[in-house]
Amino acid sequence: MTTVYLNGKYLPIEEATVSVLDRGFIYGDGVYELIPVYRRKPYRMAEHLSRLQHSLERIRLSNPHTESEWTSIVNGVIERQPFDDQGVYFQVTRGVAKRDHAFPRNVPATVFMMSNPLATPSAETVANGVACVTAIDERWLNCDIKSTSLLGNVLMRQFAADRDAVETVMFRQGYLTEASASNILIVRDGVIAAPPKDHLILPGITYGALYDLARQGGLQFEIRPITAAEVWTADELWVSSSTKEVLAIVTLDGKEVGHASHRGKPGPVFRKMHALFQASKPAA
Repeated sequence: MTTVYLNGKYLPIEEATVSVLDRGFIYGDGVYELIPVYRRKPYRMAEHLSRLQHSLERIRLSNPHTESEWTSIVNGVIERQPFDDQGVYFQVTRGVAKRDHAFPRNVPATVFMMSNPLATPSAETVANGVACVTAIDERWLNCDIKSTSLLGNVLMRQFAADRDAVETVMFRQGYLTEASASNILIVRDGVIAAPPKDHLILPGITYGALYDLARQGGLQFEIRPITAAEVWTADELWVSSSTKEVLAIVTLDGKEVGHASHRGKPGPVFRKMHALFQASKPAA
């Protein structure tokens, strides 16, 4: 039986119910996070909680818990699951109120948290890389908010699924933004590059981890605007997220990508970064 957290209580998921007037249901008026957990230890929880705070501030919703309270709730959900590696998902909505676009007053937020087994990429996927497709980024302009209003991302993810691809790599006005549920990075002449963490992309926690690991591991990492042409001619392409970790993109729109020495295969910088990431996971 799966145990979840809802508004101060741990209870079986079958007993967890939310009003149909919850603004998360009516408007998608809320934000969320997903924390990867390795060996029952959260990965970069402080960074996830900091991003949650940013999202809440951007939608003008007070944080219902302190950092220590969030830590206690997350650990409470983790310890109630039978599996060691987990993906802890939680969301905060503006609560239950009469349907009206304007913010309701004095309404408590709805806080929901659950955990599922964390399915990390297989050894075969890491070794062979993944296929992605491209599309124009037509979402809204506040992508730095980790909003539960995800229809634009859902449509982009389905665009990839319909083409047997892992992700849709998006461009806005000729520049790389991100993928539907991931960040995208490139490698040129041994230098890793990623788009700026502005309002056009979600500031990925794994993206941040790769930046830190690159500096620790002696790899060059630039944060700058990246053109579509640079993506297509990059020596390596990567996709990163809390569930994908870091993976090499080997085909884009059905065409093999990468340097001629390893076209259509994961490259050498990826292999170094993947090893650094695996070593950064919490120990048993």
